[in-house]
Amino acid sequence: MATPAQPNIRLTNTADYRETYANSVQIRVNVWDFFLVFGTLQQASQSEVEVRNFQGIYLSPQQAKALLTILEQNVSSYEKTFGEIKLDPRMATSGAIN
Repeated sequence: MATPAQPNIRLTNTADYRETYANSVQIRVNVWDFFLVFGTLQQASQSEVEVRNFQGIYLSPQQAKALLTILEQNVSSYEKTFGEIKLDPRMATSGAIN
């Protein structure tokens, strides 16, 4: 069976398109979708952290897997160029990427 030809893709930004920085991503999963909540994290004191969420995005399971694949490829490429990305060991137990 022949692989279908890749269509030409035209990218356009909607009127409400924006770019911003996030250093916090929370992920919620259910049977139908993945929900990514983006925000900014600020440590107010030694014992208090504030996360200000600003955008939630729903992804189908298929789109979430495609995102995982492209992120893995890009992180691998980044690390080959710039070295290993170190993670805070506390992240493994938090359930969120902060």
